Amino acid sequence: MERQSGRGRWIMLLLELALLAVIASAFVWAALVGNRPTAVAVSPSPTPAMQIAPTVGPTVIPLSVTDLEARIADVYREAGSSVVNITSRSVSYDFFFNPIPRQGSGSGFFYDTQGHIVTNYHVIADADELQVTLADGQTVPAQIVGSDPSNDLAVIKVDLPAGSIRPLPIGDSTQVYVGQFVLAIGNPFGLERTLTFGIVSALGRVIESPNQRFIGEVIQSDVAINPGNSGGPLLNLTGQVIGVNSAILSPSGANAGIGFAISARTVQRVVPVLIRDGRYPHPSLGVRVIELTPQRAALFRRAGVQLPDQGLLIAELVANGPAARAGLRGPDRLARVGNVSLPLGGDVIVAINNQPITTSQDLIVYLETQTQVGETVQVKVLRDGREQVLPVTLAELQ
Repeated sequence: MERQSGRGRWIMLLLELALLAVIASAFVWAALVGNRPTAVAVSPSPTPAMQIAPTVGPTVIPLSVTDLEARIADVYREAGSSVVNITSRSVSYDFFFNPIPRQGSGSGFFYDTQGHIVTNYHVIADADELQVTLADGQTVPAQIVGSDPSNDLAVIKVDLPAGSIRPLPIGDSTQVYVGQFVLAIGNPFGLERTLTFGIVSALGRVIESPNQRFIGEVIQSDVAINPGNSGGPLLNLTGQVIGVNSAILSPSGANAGIGFAISARTVQRVVPVLIRDGRYPHPSLGVRVIELTPQRAALFRRAGVQLPDQGLLIAELVANGPAARAGLRGPDRLARVGNVSLPLGGDVIVAINNQPITTSQDLIVYLETQTQVGETVQVKVLRDGREQVLPVTLAELQ
């Protein structure tokens, strides 16, 4: 009997434990259900406000559009009508002189009320005919006013009433900072007035120009830029142009998150001159140089000449050019080391106006962004192992 009684007690204990487990599970389930997130559906309204309505529950919670979204919408609404689609047409000929029509498209924006439109040089290069499509769908012919392949900028003009044109304000690109929100408006793949949004990724980039020179002060952003965006504005959140979208870095030819824009500072420097003169003069020292590297310096040492591991060795002076008139020295003899002929005796340029210069890119970018034709600069050179500073008055690049 005692054995049976003990077995009964064990059975009762197990039943009590099972009941407690069921009760505890019920409380846990209730807690989970009570805290489960509620799915929401977003439905647009005709006003700038948005409403988020939960699919479960009796209340509708209004939520205003963020200030950022409102600002983006305002910029697009204000600037969109100032952006145009540019179609260029040209004719080339095949081997048998059969005409081959070509057509390309890009973007641009109104610069002033006289009908001047800023775009990229590569958008209008070699064009026989230009057509501009406005925000209202109207298409008008355009003429080239001026172009500058070295800065990939061009100005074209349409004949429209001044009152119908809303030019975009040009901002101060020197105040742009990494992380700043920016927008692009353009016509990628012919899709007119497309808006994209992102941030400034880097400043002071240098890219190659259409004529194989270098463009400095370039703004890099992650704004989606695709074929057809070229020439369109890069805008800040106040609707000012801080750059002209010009190029992308992409293995596929489509947006990969790295876009480049010609800075507004370059636009302010170049565009007024293009409108006035049709061309932009580029400052030059009148020299042809060799970039020095440790490997090249070692070659010169084999020829018995001690040169620094960096700097620009003058390999040729333009006859009666700025550097020649200022007294800079070019080579006076040649030495052969193996299969290489080395020019010897020339000055090595190491700085301009105390700005270190070590590569051809440094030289071009500094002259383009910091100087102009007719300006006198202080050129620091190494001559026979000693530093000298010579004043050079810059002339136009020929």
